[in-house]
Amino acid sequence: MSKWILAALATALFALAAGFFVSGGLASPANAQTITVYKTPWCGCCTAWIKHLQRDGLEVRVIEREDLAPVRASLNVPDELASCHTASVDGYAIEGHVPASEIRKLLETRPDAAGLSVPGMPMGSPGMETTSPPDAYDVILFSANQQSVFASYVGRFPAEQAVGQ
Repeated sequence: MSKWILAALATALFALAAGFFVSGGLASPANAQTITVYKTPWCGCCTAWIKHLQRDGLEVRVIEREDLAPVRASLNVPDELASCHTASVDGYAIEGHVPASEIRKLLETRPDAAGLSVPGMPMGSPGMETTSPPDAYDVILFSANQQSVFASYVGRFPAEQAVGQ
């Protein structure tokens, strides 16, 4: 009986090890990241954005705060890029309704920057879904002294795909 149990355990261990090596070992860096989201307790669109991130496979940790200004300041988010929630992931700030695909792109390309922002609360952006016509908006890559457009969207679609949507 004990030989049978040892054989079964050895087979299971071999299968587990084989699966680990065939799958490439550990999860990719973008999939393995936990994003920490700071939001106010009463914001529904922040909760909807968190669900968007979770649907995309990101692990989300939520911290509720009454005042997000100190969080933004600690992550070097310029006031003009502020929105209703702030997040941090792997040393980057994420401000506002940034699409999960752009967060993944940020983590894959690792630019020299402080983070990404979708300023304000554009209608149709992740977490701000609407039946009304969506807004066009930019995802801004920012650092201490520079800002540039990282991606452009119309609602949930990248701008180049939004024609005819």
